[in-house]
Amino acid sequence: MTSIRQRKGIKNTEVAEDFAAQEENVKWEHELPSEGCTSRRLWKTLSFTLGGTIALCVGLLTSVYLATLHENDLWFSNIKEVEREISFRTECGLYYSYYKQVLQAPTLMQGLHGLMYDNKTESMRTINLLQRMNIYQEVFLGILYRVLPIQKYLEPVYFYIYTLFGLQAIYVAALYMTSWLLSGTWLSGLLAASWYVTNRIDTTRVEFTVPLRENWALPFFAVQIAAVTYFLRPNLQPLSERLALLAVFVSTFLFSLTWQFNQFVVLLQALVLFTLDSLDLLPAMKASRLYGVQIAGLLLVCALQFLNSMILGSLLVSFNLSVLTARRLQKNLKTGNFLNRLGKLLLHLFMVLCLTLFLNNIIKNTLNLKSDEHIFKFLKAKFGFGATRDFDANLYLCEEAFGLLPLNTFERLSDTLVFYAYVFVLCITATTALASTLHNLSDSASQQSTGSVRKGAVSLKPATAYNLVHTVLFGLLALSTMRMKYLWTPHMCVFASFGLCSPETWESLLKAVRLYSPKRLCVMRYSVPILTLLYVSYKLSHPEDGCVCGEHAAAGWSQAVHGQNTDQPPTLRGQQPEGADQSGLPDLCEEAC
Repeated sequence: MTSIRQRKGIKNTEVAEDFAAQEENVKWEHELPSEGCTSRRLWKTLSFTLGGTIALCVGLLTSVYLATLHENDLWFSNIKEVEREISFRTECGLYYSYYKQVLQAPTLMQGLHGLMYDNKTESMRTINLLQRMNIYQEVFLGILYRVLPIQKYLEPVYFYIYTLFGLQAIYVAALYMTSWLLSGTWLSGLLAASWYVTNRIDTTRVEFTVPLRENWALPFFAVQIAAVTYFLRPNLQPLSERLALLAVFVSTFLFSLTWQFNQFVVLLQALVLFTLDSLDLLPAMKASRLYGVQIAGLLLVCALQFLNSMILGSLLVSFNLSVLTARRLQKNLKTGNFLNRLGKLLLHLFMVLCLTLFLNNIIKNTLNLKSDEHIFKFLKAKFGFGATRDFDANLYLCEEAFGLLPLNTFERLSDTLVFYAYVFVLCITATTALASTLHNLSDSASQQSTGSVRKGAVSLKPATAYNLVHTVLFGLLALSTMRMKYLWTPHMCVFASFGLCSPETWESLLKAVRLYSPKRLCVMRYSVPILTLLYVSYKLSHPEDGCVCGEHAAAGWSQAVHGQNTDQPPTLRGQQPEGADQSGLPDLCEEAC
């Protein structure tokens, strides 16, 4: 976060920064004695091994824990097969039926043919489900179950739900690794995973809506964020950079393939990159590569979905192409004094906006595409820019899940201290980002002429800056649409834990109050997270003290959230908090369009 950077005699600002950082690292390493280097490498190896083992164990334990909660809540192993299928409500049952259709087909080819020429989902119409809906995961699982010799040992429904609970292990491990990469200590990852589990009523709904699309997609989204965080680290070796970019591509592709809201989520991510690139908080070359990876991943999904026109006409494709085009047209964007930089920035923003709208309009007119108009009508009506008579848009407006985020969400998050820690870290990091932005905009002329930065200049690591803007934008999305809080709250756990374990956070705070010393920094960096972790463990193990987890894990947690009668049969009992499962019909409308 705050650091002192010195650069010598290089005209290009970004190249100078990277070269100076490498030069300082090389000098510092040469000054260390050989014995110190050996012991340091040994300590790093032990720390990496221990941290990796903990990440694996925490992920697996979370997976088993959520599967156990699902079993205890529904008595899943003690009910009939038809009751298990009934427990998959609204669109969850529809998605599971496609998995079942692949299994029950006489041959695999007939099963695929039935999905490609389906006349049961929509009345009086034959549609290609692989084009219209994100069900490749059901097809893949159906093929895998038919091929593997597990039919005698594992029923199809268990193979299905265990796969999804297994993805939760990847999800938690990815959150763990992101926090570890940001802070430099695996203690941060452990705290992030603990917060995720403790606040699971607001971080996931996999245990009560198992086949939901987001339960497939969000683990890959978490892997993508971890890969982007690693990719933005400075001084990466070329091979590491390529592998990180490959991980970003694969995770982006899998995320987009498994969720119908993929283009809107990735568009927000592109806006994050655009903001950071414009404010000179991110290397321009890395931002361009990430833009290209996003387009490539989405186009590959488009190809697998038989040239789905909604993907081709998405704002994401138009926006990314416009950003890359505007950068080619507008030279020397990051040079000049403060007023010149500000004027160029506003012109760049206007140019990208106009190019995006122009290109998107051309694509939609060429393809005669109107399938996503109800989304914009919904947004227009939701934020008070005019009423709409569109049926799909009004259906979204009637759904509680697409309303504003309830205030009691923050009460639950505060009960485990994650919201307090998040606000604390957000304030410090945002202040540093603001100072760094002002410095970048005002000192660009002197940097270009002298190739140096004044001593004591404030800087923000690209990975930290990315996660900061990411959490702000997705936080605004969650505040406006409750359904999208599951994109924000897991990252809230990551960002809060990173800040509590980050030396830069405590260095900034201690220097601000003039109490800084290396010993105090070390004490604060480790004592606060450990005490917080002990408090979270206490809340998790004492549900009678009012912890949300206890209410969620108990058999009657639905009554605690919704006031529903828990004396009903388990498959009929309300299974979702805050209207989570009530958003199924709009999901189907989104895919059907």
